[in-house]
Amino acid sequence: MRISLTRLGRMVRKELVQMLRDPRMRLVIFVSPMIQLVVLGYAVSTDVRDAPIAVVDRDRTTESRELIDRFTASGYSRVVALERGEGIEDAVERGAVLLGIEIPPNFSVDLTSGRGADVQVLLDGTDSNTGTIALGYLQGIMRQFVRDLAGEGAEHQPGVVLVSRAWYNPNLESRVYNVPGVMGALLLLITMLLTALGVVREREIGTWEQLVVSPVTPTELMLGKTLPVVLIGLIDLILVSALIILWFGIALRGSFVVLLGGAVPFLAAGLAIGLLISTVSKTQQEAFMSMFLVLLPAIIFSGILFPISSMPPGFRFVTLFNPLRHFIEIVRAVFLKGAGVPEMAGQISTLVAMAVVGLALAVRRFRAMIT
Repeated sequence: MRISLTRLGRMVRKELVQMLRDPRMRLVIFVSPMIQLVVLGYAVSTDVRDAPIAVVDRDRTTESRELIDRFTASGYSRVVALERGEGIEDAVERGAVLLGIEIPPNFSVDLTSGRGADVQVLLDGTDSNTGTIALGYLQGIMRQFVRDLAGEGAEHQPGVVLVSRAWYNPNLESRVYNVPGVMGALLLLITMLLTALGVVREREIGTWEQLVVSPVTPTELMLGKTLPVVLIGLIDLILVSALIILWFGIALRGSFVVLLGGAVPFLAAGLAIGLLISTVSKTQQEAFMSMFLVLLPAIIFSGILFPISSMPPGFRFVTLFNPLRHFIEIVRAVFLKGAGVPEMAGQISTLVAMAVVGLALAVRRFRAMIT
């Protein structure tokens, strides 16, 4: 059926006016994603800072005190005083400290003799992720301490020294990795929210029947409902990208065109999900709840919070059908690695296929709902 650009233009204008005429809605669409990015950018962090540790120094030598000073000077931990008569086992058991370190007698003698010195570490494994990261920091500090104490010319200096260098994120800050991923989740949320609620709202206020009997064709009606959301999604993409660069200081190493090439089919896939939700929801509350039933699994299976490589094989296969996963891979690669179209061709083509299939299903459901 032939599409009238005049009718389509008026439909798009009507949707934009309806969405943006309310000042509170403008805040939700444009300001809320930026606030959420800042909040989640700092809150979603796997870095361990200022972790409480307890230290029992039974050696009381220059070397043992220097080792303790390195623990506190790193910024990763702070020494907590034990209560009278309390051991490190008791402090760890009652949750007062994350790590308990005991430096035995003759620590300095064993260390300088080349025999090797033992240090006992008790770790609270309740939060395995935090405990593992804190233990890694501690081991790194102790290795550096031994190397500095031994010196380059010492006889017990290892024959092979591992020198590591982190690419793309030299300081290994989790924020640099997490913030671009949060951007994808926010764009998916806005896209599904505006699309699903836009259609259901028309049915609730009684204007849907007027649109159906108007000269606007089903295709024009669907495009009129979705094109404004695409425009708003692209504006949010620009605003959020600028915030990532200017506020968080994460440089865009790649081309924004590549990022845009992944964002367009990703937004289209989000539109398809929103349209499908609108066809099965009768009220805005029902659409809102249905949207979160989709959004939460999408976030979990996207790699934002948990590495996909650590998931069971069956769940790793499920993530391949999640558009958020592929878009996050594009965002992280473009921002951090400067990846181009050849490197991201697989993810972009997958998002295009998802958008085409999703929109085809949404159009079919949409037409059935109208007729």
